[in-house]
Amino acid sequence: MRVLFFGYSQAGHRAVQVLEERGDDVAAVVTHRDDPHENRWYKTPAEAAHRAGFPVVYSDDLSKDEIAALAERAAPDLVLSVFYRDLLPDRVLRAARRAALNLHPSFLPRYRGRAPLNWVLVHGESETGVTLHHMVARADAGDIVAQRRIPIAPRETALSLYYKIEEAGTALLRETLPLVAQGTAPRIPQDITQGNYVGRRRPEDGRIDWSWPARRVDCLVRAVAPPWPGAFVEVDGQKVGIHAGEPGEPASAPAGTVRVTDGKLSVACADRWFRVDEGDGLERLRAKASS
Repeated sequence: MRVLFFGYSQAGHRAVQVLEERGDDVAAVVTHRDDPHENRWYKTPAEAAHRAGFPVVYSDDLSKDEIAALAERAAPDLVLSVFYRDLLPDRVLRAARRAALNLHPSFLPRYRGRAPLNWVLVHGESETGVTLHHMVARADAGDIVAQRRIPIAPRETALSLYYKIEEAGTALLRETLPLVAQGTAPRIPQDITQGNYVGRRRPEDGRIDWSWPARRVDCLVRAVAPPWPGAFVEVDGQKVGIHAGEPGEPASAPAGTVRVTDGKLSVACADRWFRVDEGDGLERLRAKASS
């Protein structure tokens, strides 16, 4: 099967490896250039493509029309997108002779849009999933080919959940791409009215408000824990990173009160103390406990 691949992140790296294992004719691996300011802890599709001998194209260097022209010249059976950061132009989707599919890290129609991995943790969900679906003009709204549910553990972090999603997504591609190649893959209409849409997250969205319930603080801390930018507060105008912790016993002190008990640092939330186990600049919080 001739494939034009669009993707990024380690999930994209694994997907390119699947295409190599299958012996697919990969017209090109279209990806993003690495951001020198980003904490890149993962392998990329470009690395897998270089090892496999697949052509690599950086979309940052091309206009939308040039990307569309590339797709039309490639004349792929399948356009496959895995964690690619942009919506693909309609001309790219129409260039696919068999299907234009996207691997999305949620159980659609829930959590369509950006950063679903983080949002499910922010909202305290107990499960998520991965979905392979047809791409249409509207984000994550096309017919579903296959899905897998993924349980979210009580102390799950963004990184541990990412690895679950990566494994499930890779397995889903291995199972489903043969059906796509044969033209026998399922195609199930998606009812987006039964789901929800979430938007892009910014580093600023990691700001903690100690007047929240401790569970809400805990969900946010785990949702953006490193290698993501991390949750934070400001102490005397200086940012203090809160990277790990856990709700504790009920608190009667005003929200934001800091205490140190047996060497353990805790901050009062609306209902409970939140124990802070890891972070950056925690000495600033400790100073508040002694002031």
